[in-house]
Amino acid sequence: MVTMKGLPLTYNRDMQEDKEPLFDASRQVSGSLEMARAVAASARLNPARPLAAAAESWVVATDLAEALARAGTPFHQAHQLVGKLVLESVRTGRQPADWTAEDLARFAPQFTPQIARLLDPREGMQSREIPGGTGPQAVAQALARARVRLAELAV
Repeated sequence: MVTMKGLPLTYNRDMQEDKEPLFDASRQVSGSLEMARAVAASARLNPARPLAAAAESWVVATDLAEALARAGTPFHQAHQLVGKLVLESVRTGRQPADWTAEDLARFAPQFTPQIARLLDPREGMQSREIPGGTGPQAVAQALARARVRLAELAV
């Protein structure tokens, strides 16, 4: 207040005009948050769509490379093997689901039947079951914690 008291008279008008952008920004943020709440409350997800998209793509490539590395293949070689597999698939128009365990073993002996299971994206997600991971149970636990936290904040 002392600073305001010592300002010349014309500056007082400037101090009145500096608040309008703040109030406008507050209204904009409030409206945006209300819209986000409405969108989140009304969103209906179709889990079959992302599952189908994952099955048609090579999102499993990382899982395959990591499994090969865990099985003892040096990671740079595992990366090269999976890269060649993806390239071959693109050339021939094959999707991950088109490959059998026998096809993979013929492609490279490092691909065991256990690693071939990872061609199913749901199998690869199971390896992400760590705190903060993207596995289904880890995500469910994170959502439960978030709901509890939101309920605490709403009180």
